Amino acid sequence: MNVNRKTIFRLKQRLHETDTVSGRPRSGRPRCTTQRQDRNLVRNHMNNRLLSVSASSRQTRGRNNQRMSANTVRRRLSTSGLRARRPYIGPHPDPASPTST
Repeated sequence: MNVNRKTIFRLKQRLHETDTVSGRPRSGRPRCTTQRQDRNLVRNHMNNRLLSVSASSRQTRGRNNQRMSANTVRRRLSTSGLRARRPYIGPHPDPASPTST
């Protein structure tokens, strides 16, 4: 398998001790927003569809009154399933007019 013997030994030992071979969860950098703030961001953008991410980041403060970047707002909205959309500009089709197919 072209893998060092110690690697196989460590994986086998970890499987025996923890019943999984995946690594332990690491702390990482703490999030700058709480779950409540994330829900409020999503709610604000659902209520006002034309609200820009940069305007939302200027209005919202993170934990400990930190400024929140627009990228952070973008990530929070995308994890909740919201994606950027542009408003349709152009003639709206008339539903009463017959269409030829």
